[in-house]
Amino acid sequence: MELQSAPPARALLALALLIALPSCCLCLDKLNMCMDAKHHKTEPGPEGELYKQCAPWRENACCTANTTAEAHEDNSYLYNFNWNHCGVMSEQCKSHFIQDTCFYECSPHLGPWIQQVDSSWRKERILDVPLCLEDCEGWYKDCKDDFTCKDNWHIGWDWSSGVNYCPKYAHCRKWTEVFPDAKSMCEKIWSNSYKYTTLTKDSGRCMQMWFTGLNPNKKVAEYYLNRAPGTGTGLTLSLAAVLSTLLH
Repeated sequence: MELQSAPPARALLALALLIALPSCCLCLDKLNMCMDAKHHKTEPGPEGELYKQCAPWRENACCTANTTAEAHEDNSYLYNFNWNHCGVMSEQCKSHFIQDTCFYECSPHLGPWIQQVDSSWRKERILDVPLCLEDCEGWYKDCKDDFTCKDNWHIGWDWSSGVNYCPKYAHCRKWTEVFPDAKSMCEKIWSNSYKYTTLTKDSGRCMQMWFTGLNPNKKVAEYYLNRAPGTGTGLTLSLAAVLSTLLH
């Protein structure tokens, strides 16, 4: 009834905003959502039995307990990925890849960096997630004495045996020869899923793979979501305020 009594121009503008508002409200979900990917749950929620390094996400997770148990295994069914493609990976290095898997599979706060992809094993991926300096540098430091044959672990493997092995053209080299610094490793190894930053954990502006207690990453995601043009809770509230003004 209020739309009918409003002046025509105001009514038309209000109608346009009403059409736009539902799609904008989807921005709110980006603060608590799961990727459309191989092992992710449809929606995040409590998972009290998450395993070892994945346990910090137990209050709200996109992963199941079974997924987190497999994340700690060599050549698990998750992706049949062989960490030991250039000899046995050191335990300190492997711990970071386990944490990386937990972060990827379990995080419900990656919405600002989720992108659609056309892949046989996932419909969405993450791109340029800003990692905290401590996480990236620590990962590199603990792997610098290990060996690998490729700088991009997403593509180019020999999968003929059902697990990944180095292709014939790629020879095993020391980690620091393949990745000259932490930035090259963090950004290249998973096709720019992560972005190297000089931001530290106390900045509140970078995503943490390693944390205890309350998950700090929701506030970080909210910060980046509100920075994005045309997105964020702030815009949703602004549209609601405009509608109220137009219709009263």
